Amino acid sequence: MSFMAAFSGILTSSRRNPLATSGVVLVTIFVLFALFAPWIAPQNPAAIDLPARLQAPTAHHWFGTDELGRDILSRIIYGARISMLVGTGVVAGSLLLGLIFGSIAGYYGRFVDRFFNVIIMNAFMSFPGILLAIAIVAFSGPGITRLIVALCIGGWVGYARLVRAQVLAVKEKEFVEAARALGASDWRIITRHILPGIIQPVIVQAAIGMAGAVLAEATMSFLGLGVPPPTASWGAMLFDGRTHLFDAPHLVLFPAAAVMLAVLSFNFIGDALRDFMDPRSRMEAGL
Repeated sequence: MSFMAAFSGILTSSRRNPLATSGVVLVTIFVLFALFAPWIAPQNPAAIDLPARLQAPTAHHWFGTDELGRDILSRIIYGARISMLVGTGVVAGSLLLGLIFGSIAGYYGRFVDRFFNVIIMNAFMSFPGILLAIAIVAFSGPGITRLIVALCIGGWVGYARLVRAQVLAVKEKEFVEAARALGASDWRIITRHILPGIIQPVIVQAAIGMAGAVLAEATMSFLGLGVPPPTASWGAMLFDGRTHLFDAPHLVLFPAAAVMLAVLSFNFIGDALRDFMDPRSRMEAGL
């Protein structure tokens, strides 16, 4: 199933599923924020206005101001850039590594499978992904590129395990045996015959993985291991507002709501894709 078919599946499911509709709408809003932040944000997110510090939401500052007088709404809009960029980069990188190593392990099997599955994948899975990312960024220093690389290193194993299992189930099918009998190379068999047939669950996993990547970026930024200041980031905003939780709770509530809505929206889309790609769910829904 192609990307366009998956996208049309989201739209089809969203007509019958209000959660899918809300997920598509929220993701669209966040993507627009990320692409057009300089034109959408009402103010400069880095502009300091100390006399206006810790202001509650007003007509001039819809979400209030932080401890430096910066407009929170503008910082949330610019923070969507970091979250969407990191999420897309982490999912793309993890998916690429997962497709490569999972396909090799599942297709060749035997000692190749044992090496990748038992040794490499189990070695990475023995460490919690977020702790591995923290260690890598702490050693190499903060930065958006280093953050994406660190999260990819800790997140590719789940995709590889999924791809490996799917390849193991498909590689003995008749159409694969026919392609092999006709002299097709391993590369052609994997890329032209096997991967197109197993891409459906991988797309679902990627949609749900976006939610995990956004949450991981917020966690890393909260710990001071994300993008360096004064770049706006939802996790960094949560860190800055933690000391004003009781006297200025809007410093925490609005960034936390942004993270929550982003994570929920990608999970809703992942569920809608799963329902659309599962024949039994489609029959039950009448799609």
